[in-house]
Amino acid sequence: MKTKSVKKEPSKIAENLRKLRAKKKLSKSKLVTKTGLDYHTIAKIENGRTPDPRVRTMMKIALALETSIEELVK
Repeated sequence: MKTKSVKKEPSKIAENLRKLRAKKKLSKSKLVTKTGLDYHTIAKIENGRTPDPRVRTMMKIALALETSIEELVK
């Protein structure tokens, strides 16, 4: 029996992170420097592979983007 592959919509966090990062004109590498997070962590969040990141991670990203966690998750 074949299973149908269901393409997931990107998470709101992924979508908002991409938009806010673009608005601030920050590359992923620059965001890594500002947050102290691993490049792959940010890439996974942005690509929706980590749809529910830890609060501490979200706090670091929000601070680096000069925004609130609420803005990232809305």
